[in-house]
Amino acid sequence: MGLPHTLTLTQITALFEHAGASLYGGEAITQRDHALQSAWLAQQAGDDDALIIACLLHDLGHMLFEQNDQDLADGKDDLHQVKIVPFLRGLMPADVIDAIRLHVDAKRYLCFSEVPYFAALSDASRLSLALQGGVMDAAAAARFISHPYAARAIALRRHDDAAKIVDLVVPPFAHYLPRLIAQSERAAAS
Repeated sequence: MGLPHTLTLTQITALFEHAGASLYGGEAITQRDHALQSAWLAQQAGDDDALIIACLLHDLGHMLFEQNDQDLADGKDDLHQVKIVPFLRGLMPADVIDAIRLHVDAKRYLCFSEVPYFAALSDASRLSLALQGGVMDAAAAARFISHPYAARAIALRRHDDAAKIVDLVVPPFAHYLPRLIAQSERAAAS
């Protein structure tokens, strides 16, 4: 797919249908399953629609830029959390985009601030952590937690970490379309 300046909801749907079938970065589930589980966990937690959609789209950069398991094994950080931002700007509101942009930093922060957090990471997540800059130091952690969307990114991160369950049955992508449309309309109105 040629890369547009901003994705449309139709293009996002197509990414989920096609690129979403690839395996999710060293885990035993697909990109699509991981995204749907993340969104479902956010919905079950009672999170607002913006966070549910951020959870659904948080790894869209992996799909758009076709990251695969070999990239991780080869030590490549695809910077998916940053590279996707221009493609969502204008389509999604800031609270969705910034939670996505900060979700990798949230992992790095949680490894610094919660001793047992690192031990609970999957092997693939530990490998990606090293590629993404490792555990934050105190100064970086202070900067991160002062960001207005840090708490949302941490909530997204916790759903992200839990969304790796093989064969978990969750609602399909179509379940989230009304929320996606509503967030897109909210972005257009701002």
